[in-house]
Amino acid sequence: MADDTAIISIQNVVKRFGAYVTAVKNVTLDIRQGEFFALLGPSGCGKTTLLRMLAGFESLTEGRILIDGEDMDRVEPNKRPVNMVFQSYAVFPHMTVEQNVAYGLKVSGTPKPEIDKRVRESLTLVQLESMAGRKPDQLSGGERQRVALARALVKQPKVLLLDEPLSALDAKLREQMQIELVHLQKSVGITFVIVTHDQNEALSMADRVAVMNQGRVLQVAQPSDLYEYPKSRFVADFIGKMNLFDGQVAGVKDRGIVIRIDAVAEQIGDLVLPYKGSAQGTVGIAIRPEKVRLDQEEPPEQPIRLQARVVEVVYYGNESHVFLESDTGVKISVNMKNISRNTHAGIIKDDVLWVSWRPEDTLVLTS
Repeated sequence: MADDTAIISIQNVVKRFGAYVTAVKNVTLDIRQGEFFALLGPSGCGKTTLLRMLAGFESLTEGRILIDGEDMDRVEPNKRPVNMVFQSYAVFPHMTVEQNVAYGLKVSGTPKPEIDKRVRESLTLVQLESMAGRKPDQLSGGERQRVALARALVKQPKVLLLDEPLSALDAKLREQMQIELVHLQKSVGITFVIVTHDQNEALSMADRVAVMNQGRVLQVAQPSDLYEYPKSRFVADFIGKMNLFDGQVAGVKDRGIVIRIDAVAEQIGDLVLPYKGSAQGTVGIAIRPEKVRLDQEEPPEQPIRLQARVVEVVYYGNESHVFLESDTGVKISVNMKNISRNTHAGIIKDDVLWVSWRPEDTLVLTS
């Protein structure tokens, strides 16, 4: 279980490539001892560069990185208390599973009895004891990934760095390996830092997530807080799906904020939304699609309601996504769980329905 002690302290770190590209912009971040931490963001946001700086494969332009209290400025990659699992796994094709896992210990001059013991322990951790004599081409993608994990863990690092480790796997195996990685991290008790662009992967695996964009960390929080309480439009839109509207602050009332959405003001009037803090001018109004309700008849008990026409219904098996548009051009999406075989059959294109949601489910975003 993670504690509050920082095993990694990233302090005002900047990374520039040449005169014009700044990949990481003044990132300050603490990663706790024993936690599963995710760096999440779109391609090119700086997350992999930050991970490579932790590993020592990239130098810092500015700032400091401390691992277990030691400044890593002059510490070579092979001397750092970390190990890295790459996206490609990078297992040696001519070696057996056992030889692959033992390789790093042999290079460092570990005595053979100690190598044998630690290799057995690592293979047991990743459930590959029975495959010790196989070559990588005799293994599945998931098994090769376990070999890479065992090879990294056998050196007993204080931190394991994972660079998109599941991206080469198919969807079903990726989901299975997510669960296995979490169980593995809890069993060994060391800090895992994973880089991913997959929101579901980060939310399902990590104790905390740092969302990055354009070289900056925008928000660090537990997965549920990131999803339910994003602090910016980018985080709200990047984590899961979100309906986003522009609104104008019209005043303060009843411990909340009065918002007017011009495009639907005639239908819903001014919205009184729960909000702590101050805001003015244009703000973002956000509502998750699964928190929006659809009705054939007007729901008078719902304070926020408007009519919209169904533009498209998309079936995804466990749920259907309904896309609607109001007469004034406001677009809204709704997620409906398919709890029976004909759940979505009553809604078809061009239906005019009532769309509604609760004020307390609405987010006000000032950035």
